[in-house]
Amino acid sequence: MMQQRPWRTRVKFCGLTREQDVTAAVAAGADAVGFVLYPKSKRAVSLEQAVTLRQQVPAFVTVTALLVNASDALIQEVLTRVKPDLLQFHGDETAAQCERYGHPYMRAIRVGGPNTRTAAQVLAVASAYEGARAWLFDTYASGYGGSGRSFDYELLTAVQQYEQCRPLVLAGGLQAATVGAAIAAAQPYAVDVSSAIEASAGIKSPALMHAFMTAVLQADSAGNQGA
Repeated sequence: MMQQRPWRTRVKFCGLTREQDVTAAVAAGADAVGFVLYPKSKRAVSLEQAVTLRQQVPAFVTVTALLVNASDALIQEVLTRVKPDLLQFHGDETAAQCERYGHPYMRAIRVGGPNTRTAAQVLAVASAYEGARAWLFDTYASGYGGSGRSFDYELLTAVQQYEQCRPLVLAGGLQAATVGAAIAAAQPYAVDVSSAIEASAGIKSPALMHAFMTAVLQADSAGNQGA
C-alpha cells in the first residue's frame, strides 16, 4: 500500500565506477550505491572493480549488484567475492530464478513495454515477484538497464493499492529538477538515479549528487508538512 507521511525517501546512486565516486555518494548521503555487472552497459564494471569498490562502502550504506540475464556462475561469484547486500535483476529473470540464490533481491520492471502498458498489466508482472525486497519501476526501452526517461506514474496505481505491494523504487528520467514532482506524485519508498548525476557516462559528479539529494530532502519536507 502507499506509504503514509511523515516519510523519508531513500536514495540509491547507481552505476558507480570509481572509488572517488563511492566516497562522494556516501558524503552526499546516499542510502545505497549500485554497481553494474552487465558488460553491455556504459557503466559496467568488472568483477575485480566491483570488489574494490565494495571495499570503499562503509557500514549502513547498502551495496547493490545490478545483473541482466547473468549466468549462475557469475551470480555465485558476485555473491562470494563482491558480497552485495542486494541483487538487482534487470533482465528476463523469473521469480524462481531470482529466488534460487536465497539472497535478498530487488526486481526491476520496465513500464510501458508490451506487457506493461496498463496499470493492471504492471501489477500482474510485479506481483509475480512477491519474494523481492522491493520493486523498481523504470521506463521500458529496447535494451536493458536504465532508460533515462520517465513514465506515467498513473500506471503504478494498481501496484500501490495492492495489499502485498513491496517497497516501491522509482527510476527513469529522475534529476534534481524533476525528482520532487515524482516523489509527490508516486510517493515511492526510494528513488534510483544514474545518468542525471554524471559528468559523463559512468563518471559521477559530486555537485550533481548533492543537488539531487537536496531536491529529495526538500520534497520530503514539503510532503511531510502537507501531511
